Amino acid sequence: MNKYLVKSPPVLIDEEILQEAVLQHLSQDQARRIAKEEGIVFSEILKLHLDYRNILLIDHLWEFTSLAFLDLNNNLIQKIEGLDRLVNLTCLNLSFNSIEKIEGLESLRQLEVLNLTNNKISVIENMDALEKLSHFCIANNCLGQLDNVLYLRKFKKLFTLNFYGNPVSKDDNYKFFIAAYFPELRYLDYRLLDEKTKNKASMKYHDVLEKMRHEELQLQQAHEAEQSQEAEVKLHTDAFVEFLNGSYLFKSMLKDDPEAETLHCVPGVAPVLETFEHQIVELFMQLFKTGLSEHKQREKEVNSFISGQTKLVADSQQIASHILAKFEQQHKERIVELQQLSDPDLLRTKINHCNDEINQLCNNLMALDFELVSHLKDIIKMFDTNISSMVGNFSETVQGIFAQCRDLEDNYHEKVREIALATLENVAKDDLEEDMPDDVKMLFTDRDTVMDALAAGHDNHLLKINDRETQLVTRVNAWKVALIKGIEDKELKHSRTRISDIHRYADYLREQLEVLQ
Repeated sequence: MNKYLVKSPPVLIDEEILQEAVLQHLSQDQARRIAKEEGIVFSEILKLHLDYRNILLIDHLWEFTSLAFLDLNNNLIQKIEGLDRLVNLTCLNLSFNSIEKIEGLESLRQLEVLNLTNNKISVIENMDALEKLSHFCIANNCLGQLDNVLYLRKFKKLFTLNFYGNPVSKDDNYKFFIAAYFPELRYLDYRLLDEKTKNKASMKYHDVLEKMRHEELQLQQAHEAEQSQEAEVKLHTDAFVEFLNGSYLFKSMLKDDPEAETLHCVPGVAPVLETFEHQIVELFMQLFKTGLSEHKQREKEVNSFISGQTKLVADSQQIASHILAKFEQQHKERIVELQQLSDPDLLRTKINHCNDEINQLCNNLMALDFELVSHLKDIIKMFDTNISSMVGNFSETVQGIFAQCRDLEDNYHEKVREIALATLENVAKDDLEEDMPDDVKMLFTDRDTVMDALAAGHDNHLLKINDRETQLVTRVNAWKVALIKGIEDKELKHSRTRISDIHRYADYLREQLEVLQ
């Protein structure tokens, strides 16, 4: 009897099942023995076969971070889930299950082959992240809408498609429809798409295709424009000068001014306001350009530091590799010599000598790491000094420009105040040279209201200027602090890892010697 025809109870994935699955595909007896004795490191496994096991749920796979191939065919799986950590997966087989919906694939950006044959799926969806998809098999499912297949046009690397056994494949135009809308496709339903079929399909759907290509081009251009705009905003934000390249801040100053529109209707105010706007926007633009230039210089400094840091670490690693290579050669020779000794006392003496050599190796590697840490501290300190100087100079420039902005606002306020006082007198005397709207005349019948409106506007304008200055200076300084702390914390972590690796390697060498005693 075929073992796959024997009914078994549904199961859940657990540690035992995973270990068994891994061991089944280790070809060498020695490898199996090592895996059993020392434990299987799931994070290093590249292929995993869990087919024909009556599995109900996809679970317990979070440690398989290096997995490239996963076979879950012929199980009882109803939902695609539990794959979030499998970021290196290139091939996924979920055929012959009970899946009704495509989902849970967001993390599989490296996936090239997806097999969903013999499930219960009725809609192709939720696959946007699979940009590298080249082979997609969804035969014998419930796909009923031929237009739904067009969802796959976004995957430019598609090489093979299989819809055999779906309702859509029974459509009279099915083959020509697929050939027309997927001109780069080579295989459909396990058969080669010949040029004759492709040419006939292209002619049959020529007008519709042209319209679709035009629409897709427009969408692509809109998407690219949006991405370009987002990249530009990000650059400006990273430079801490977002929305300073224009009238945005100036308009925001006037936006919350309750009497602004009314006061601006007073004869003589409009040209003063126009001059104020021109002058202050010019200052903002100067700050904007300075910010972008300073950001570029900071990036250059950061890249230079990273380059120097990387070289120091690489040089140290190269020296460490030479030390280890020389030691390992000698250690192997010593192990061979020890294995041939029969005199216990001599063996003990030789082992003690080997342990001394291991201790010396540790000391050499630790000294090398100490030297590396010392050099890294020096360049981090130098980098901190340089970047702090850049940030300090930029902050001074910012404060200087915003001080000029405040002077411009003071000047604008004084000129508008003079016009307002003159207008109050003229209204009181009923001696206006120009007509004013009724609401403006009404405002200027009460001196205190006019003075309060001017003062409120002045305070609001200065508040906006001060807030933007504080925000910019605070953010650039916070960035500098976070940058240096991040570098120091990362280097501390790396140093601890290197030291831990040295001790772990030394323990491994000592264990080799203990076996010989």
